[in-house]
Amino acid sequence: MYDFDREIDRHGTWSVQWDGIADRFGVPDLLPFTISDMDFASPPEVLAALRDRVDHGVFGYTDWRLGEFRDAIRHWYASRYATEIDPDALVYAPSVLNQLSQLLRMWTEPGDGVVVHTPTYDGFRKAVTGLGRELRGAPLGDLDALERELARPDSRMLLLCSPHNPTGRVWTEEELATFAELAERHGAAVVSDEIHADLTTDAHRHVPWTRVAEPGRGRRWALVTSGTKAFNFPALSGSYGIVGDPDARTEFVRRMETGEGLASPAVLSLTAHIAAYRQGAPWLDELRGYVAGTMELLRERLATGLPGVVWEPPQAGYLAWIDLRPLGIEESRLQEELVSVEKVAIMPGGVYGTPGFVRLNVGCPRKKAERGVDALIRAATRLRTS
Repeated sequence: MYDFDREIDRHGTWSVQWDGIADRFGVPDLLPFTISDMDFASPPEVLAALRDRVDHGVFGYTDWRLGEFRDAIRHWYASRYATEIDPDALVYAPSVLNQLSQLLRMWTEPGDGVVVHTPTYDGFRKAVTGLGRELRGAPLGDLDALERELARPDSRMLLLCSPHNPTGRVWTEEELATFAELAERHGAAVVSDEIHADLTTDAHRHVPWTRVAEPGRGRRWALVTSGTKAFNFPALSGSYGIVGDPDARTEFVRRMETGEGLASPAVLSLTAHIAAYRQGAPWLDELRGYVAGTMELLRERLATGLPGVVWEPPQAGYLAWIDLRPLGIEESRLQEELVSVEKVAIMPGGVYGTPGFVRLNVGCPRKKAERGVDALIRAATRLRTS
């Protein structure tokens, strides 16, 4: 039904990925596989709703609690995750990271520890350290390390990425229940960033944090998310969350409406979310299948072109997290080769605290993804044999 092979020129649209490439890599006009937005147009159902709203012509102050926004979210969770949520438990903010910053101010103090899984999404690092908190990492899959970090007296929060960025790991309900128990045991609040949840593969099922946050247990928790990632409209801004404790929820809304001055959300974001959650499921399912096909293409090409690299597609998302450490290539040399010779921009693992990996964004037409993985194979092969 949808054409994900269509290439859309994003140059000149103020795109961070395309027009801002020199800011991060120092060189313009690279083919980018970087920041996690997609090169696909948003669903036609969303675009039609936006056009209708623009045609109305009046963009006065709005209130996210009026109209269909909250009920569209309720419908999405019921139909997508078989999970009932209370619309009155919802909160709103301009972005997921904005919600995280507010929750950090509410539940931690400067100098407190915030525990994350490593590798770590760089936005977490900036938010946590930017507010004077200490980021404390536990390697993915190491429960002992996770508990050691949570057990430190001044560790006040467990910050989850669910599904995990950059690895694409989807947590099972049993794993999430273990995280909840550990956080409760050590008195840590939990914030679960679930912005990648809608992008799981068919073989894996996302479990919202609300399913493991039992009433009366570990009441300091929040689920923060947005439809902007899955339906590709991050520039419209807008996110929502669920805050478990009613008093904390009231305090969150008070802070947003007073200290942050959020009197009126972006109306086009509300419009896009409603259309996506009411009408966008067929588009999303076709997108997920397309990305899965692209990931399989990557797996085949890497297996042939870099036989020393063992890589499997992620359980969620369009970000390929590839371990190149078996090749013994210095990260800086690989980046120089990719930029100077291949003219492509691929995120180095060091950005996420794990040098030796790369994060390749394949949320794009397949021809572009082929160019990216082939460039990576050529660059790595030259350095490996030089």
